[in-house]
Amino acid sequence: MIEERGGEQELKNLGASVCFSAGILLILTSIGCISANLSSEPLSAVAATSNPLVAQYSLNRIDQGMSAWVEFGTDTTYGRQTSVAAASVTASGGQTINILVAGMLPQTTYHMRAHVTWSGGSWVDQDQTFTTGALPTPLVAPQVSVSYPSVAAGTTNSPAPGVELLSLTSSNTNILQAVATDLRGNVIWYCPGGAVPIKQLPNGDYIINNYSTLIEVDLACRTVRQVSLNQVSQSLQAQGYSFNLLNFSHDVLVLPSGHWIGLLQISQNFTDLPGYPGTLAVLGDLLVDIDPNGNVVWNWSAFDYLDVNRHLFGLPDWTHSNALVYTPDGNLLLSMRNQSWILKINYANGTGSGNLLWTLGEDGDFTIMGGDPSQWFYGQHNPNIVSASGSQTTLTVFDDGNLRIDSTGVACGSSSSAPACYSRGTIFQIDESTYLATLLWDDTPGLYTPWGGSIGVLSNGDVEFDMSSPFPTEPAASQITEFTQTSNPQTVWQMVITGTNAYRGIRIPSLYPGVTWTQ
Repeated sequence: MIEERGGEQELKNLGASVCFSAGILLILTSIGCISANLSSEPLSAVAATSNPLVAQYSLNRIDQGMSAWVEFGTDTTYGRQTSVAAASVTASGGQTINILVAGMLPQTTYHMRAHVTWSGGSWVDQDQTFTTGALPTPLVAPQVSVSYPSVAAGTTNSPAPGVELLSLTSSNTNILQAVATDLRGNVIWYCPGGAVPIKQLPNGDYIINNYSTLIEVDLACRTVRQVSLNQVSQSLQAQGYSFNLLNFSHDVLVLPSGHWIGLLQISQNFTDLPGYPGTLAVLGDLLVDIDPNGNVVWNWSAFDYLDVNRHLFGLPDWTHSNALVYTPDGNLLLSMRNQSWILKINYANGTGSGNLLWTLGEDGDFTIMGGDPSQWFYGQHNPNIVSASGSQTTLTVFDDGNLRIDSTGVACGSSSSAPACYSRGTIFQIDESTYLATLLWDDTPGLYTPWGGSIGVLSNGDVEFDMSSPFPTEPAASQITEFTQTSNPQTVWQMVITGTNAYRGIRIPSLYPGVTWTQ
């Protein structure tokens, strides 16, 4: 049952109270009562949504120009809060504010209350309670354990605040794939469906790729916007293109303009390639710029810009790109795993030629400082820009290490006598004026993950990276670790997932953009 009720007349500012005079809310401060211009007290209601871990907090009888946020927790000290939401117009012409409250444990009672603000005043609702449901069967949460090695070692290192947003992959379709946990490893949010990957959007929604459709969802996992592979195909065909689209691939990029850059896998037939007699359908990558109406307004095909005879991992899986990054100068970075390259593409905010501005990696356009090829990344994942100024850009890159070339020119794993492969977290600085790349930092945990992975610099300066399938541990497992960004990296926090793999594990400040949860 939904219960509607008005709120306590209280103000969060110290020493303030609230009084009424002639039906107008007045704020009593040390200088007296100040008119807050509130015609009537809001009505509040808390209700369940289709997601058992998400509540909807509704505020009605709202005046134009008001905004609100909700604080919540397992007791009346609360501790977490949502982002601020503005009033919207209802079908009847009134004003309402609806806030999805997420970040709660299953089958747990939470306290919550709304804070309403407007120009010249504020109002705080009375405490309300909401009890979350259980995860619906047959869905099951991943098996997660968390440790704090730095604490055990007697140091004072503390993990960066936030939550872990996991993009899980598993042959078991009942295991949740799009999941958020707290730093103790407890599931506090999930969304059914695919998760390669799931990303938080600036508007507070999330975007999911299920291979056939790109879907924007809200925190209750309700669809806000979607674009299907069929829509993209029809838009391209109407413009005279005849790409053979197979599926949406490993990433999607949401631009400030509201456009989406989709990464798709396509195939193209070749005949009698060296070492591949007959006809072979080679798999490559296509980028499509999709406007808010679902129309493709720009595209880029790897077949138009790269040599199909450069295939480090063999054919038919030629390029196997896995990540897209929007650069400050309006261009695109594309992580092309099976070329062991990161490409910079002339996108120019949708007006670019698509030409390659440079390739970064072994045998690319840049020279590695010191000349040791083993310092490059190989089979890499999830590059991210840490900073960019002029010609200098600092990048994090998860270095899987597939076929890493050592100083003698031998690729790891290429023979029984070749050196063993290993994976690393890395930070590179590149200079686009001199085409020099410098390895600023790396950490090698002594494991090798032949696929997947993610990396990022956290708010406290530490580096977190995900090893999707680290050997020699169990293949159906992942390890996400936060390290100090020092010359001798120390492990601050570690999550081990068993029974499934994390394609990406990303620390985000909270489930709400612009809000940081410290507990």
